Amino acid sequence: MRRFAAVPLLLALAGASLSGCSSTKSVPQADVEDQISTQLAAQVGQEPDDVSCPGDLEATKDTSMTCTLTVGEDEYDVGVTVTEVKDGTAKFDIEVADGPS
Repeated sequence: MRRFAAVPLLLALAGASLSGCSSTKSVPQADVEDQISTQLAAQVGQEPDDVSCPGDLEATKDTSMTCTLTVGEDEYDVGVTVTEVKDGTAKFDIEVADGPS
C-alpha cells in the first residue's frame, strides 16, 4: 500500500519549483530539509518519506546544493538555490528532478 500511495506524489513532484526562507547567514541543514518537506506537502498533499541535505545552505544569492528526497524506494535529487537575500532573510527555490536518481 505504501508503494502505491507514492505514485501520485512522484507524478506531482516532477519539475516542482517551490520557495522557502530563513533569516540567518546560512540556513541550517534541518531547516532546509523541513522547508522542502513542508512545501512539498503543501503542493501535493503528502509529505515525502525523507529529505536529506548534505549540510547548511549558505545564504548567498545563487548558492546551490543538491538534497535527496525519498518516496517509497525511490530517491530524487532536489536542487536548492538561493534566489534572494534581503534583510537577513534567504529565499530559495526548490526543484525536484523529473525522475529517480
